[in-house]
Amino acid sequence: MTRPPRQKLRPAPLPAADPIQAQIPTVVPPLQDLQQDHPRTHLDRAARGALAKLSGGVSPHAFIQAWSDWAQHLARSPGRQMELAEHAQQNLLKVMALAASTRSPPPFAPKPHDKRFSHPGWQTFPFQLWQQGFLAVQDWWEQATEPMRGLRPEDTDRTRFLARQTLDVLSPSNLPWLNPEIIAETMKAGGRNLSEGAEHFLQDAIKTMTNRHDPPPEGYRIGTDLACSPGHVVFRNDLMELIQYAPQTQQVQARPILIVPAWIMKYYILDLSPGNSMVRYLVAQGFTVFMISWINPTRKHRELSLEDYRKRGVLAALDAVTRIVPDTEVHAVGYCLGGTILAITAATMARDRDDRLASVTLMAAQVDFAEAGELLLFLDESQVAFLEDLMWEQGYLDRPQMARAFAAIRAEDLIWTRAVQRYFLGREDMPTDIGVWLADTTRMPARMHSQYLRGLFLENRLTAGRFAVEGRVIALKDLSVPLFVVGTETDHIAPWRSVYKTQLFTDSDLTFVLTKGGHNTGILSEPGHKGRHYRISRRPAGALYVGPDGWLAQTETLPGSWWPDWSDWLMKQGGGQVAPATMGAPQRGLPPLAAAPGSYVLQG
Repeated sequence: MTRPPRQKLRPAPLPAADPIQAQIPTVVPPLQDLQQDHPRTHLDRAARGALAKLSGGVSPHAFIQAWSDWAQHLARSPGRQMELAEHAQQNLLKVMALAASTRSPPPFAPKPHDKRFSHPGWQTFPFQLWQQGFLAVQDWWEQATEPMRGLRPEDTDRTRFLARQTLDVLSPSNLPWLNPEIIAETMKAGGRNLSEGAEHFLQDAIKTMTNRHDPPPEGYRIGTDLACSPGHVVFRNDLMELIQYAPQTQQVQARPILIVPAWIMKYYILDLSPGNSMVRYLVAQGFTVFMISWINPTRKHRELSLEDYRKRGVLAALDAVTRIVPDTEVHAVGYCLGGTILAITAATMARDRDDRLASVTLMAAQVDFAEAGELLLFLDESQVAFLEDLMWEQGYLDRPQMARAFAAIRAEDLIWTRAVQRYFLGREDMPTDIGVWLADTTRMPARMHSQYLRGLFLENRLTAGRFAVEGRVIALKDLSVPLFVVGTETDHIAPWRSVYKTQLFTDSDLTFVLTKGGHNTGILSEPGHKGRHYRISRRPAGALYVGPDGWLAQTETLPGSWWPDWSDWLMKQGGGQVAPATMGAPQRGLPPLAAAPGSYVLQG
């Protein structure tokens, strides 16, 4: 079957500037760059950069301010002090009652996601007493860090977070002489677990100090076991490679898919193992799929900007796709930060009357950052300046510095439970495909990361009508293409209620999905995965807004994967079926350059 002719789509010329638009750059100040602001700024930045390395990139000002604000308000609240004293007394009496009669049911229970006390030994004396004492203190601190009149909400959240982090350090599960699982394993293994754990600790310490990046284990090789969907790199510049995946059906959907992954991680979370690869699923459904693979920046890329990622990343990829599959619109898909830059690109294209997009899918991607979860807890002017000084010296934000920030959100599981398993029980980390991908982190160029933190996280410009592209403000309400937005139930990076707010700032037809899982596991929801469920609804263009809690109450839960609904939705956007496109477009200057997964994904 030959491809039917279609009207060629081109970006429309920019309209002539009007007096109002000409004034916008003065209303919307440019994002702060890393230029010096006084004669001795280099000395200041070098000193702060050295301190930032010691603190893991966390500004001590946020800690001091939060504790000071909390303590001062508590000191001026005698009624609250009395309540906390009474609460402490009640918790103490509950623990004492348990000590007097171990047959009594324990008064405190770990939180559902807390697996530190799952070993049966914690239900025996005296370990149960230590566990209950810890949980009693944890319960008291949760009460103590409740909001107080006059206390800044940010400092309330920060104090609670810091209290939780401190308690996680002091948990009896971390101490070998108080943890029944460690004691039992030591007696069973004759202490071999401790010697093996010491080896693991030494290996990890050396790796941390040298910033060594281990190769993936056997069975998890990039291009062989992971990121192994067949295809070719069909375009490459200094910022990204564009992969076109080989068709698997005799006929394909006329409109191709361009996937924009986040640059904070390698793209192959969406092409992981063959069984849970979103790319393989889409290709099997008859779609022509393209994927951006970002470069892993080094010091020489320090000046890459957010605008570079938009123009030389997303737009350059879109230009290549429309040359390979001409005369049709493109389904654009963005994941995490890739969804944010895609939303910016799509809004800019709408403003400039560039109609090459058929639809936009945003997966675990935020456009509004007012409720961006615990990553916002310590993001203020002091913290951003601290990170800028760190990046000013090395030219990028390094992998371990980002990994520690994400791990701190779930420290009891991602840090302390792992430490107990590895250092005291002597158990090796069992490799998994997603675990290998999580360890294969990337760096963030200094200028781009500074602009991203300031313009989006700190100042929330995109939904405040203050985000300018090429000197002119963009608005998500300009989007007219259908939207498919996905949030995940337990996402700590892009909380689903924050993702849901996309409906507040757009007017076009929008389908929203809330799926079981976290930031990554909710997106990897292949059909046949046990225990999966999701909710889905459609908001017609121009419909009234329904808040997230109201939506949750009125939307039924469906079993299974959301992928088939998404595939059906993409097909319903029109276009029909055609013969598969060639790999690349040699006749248009885009020959296949290398076999997938390319070279950029292999950069360490």
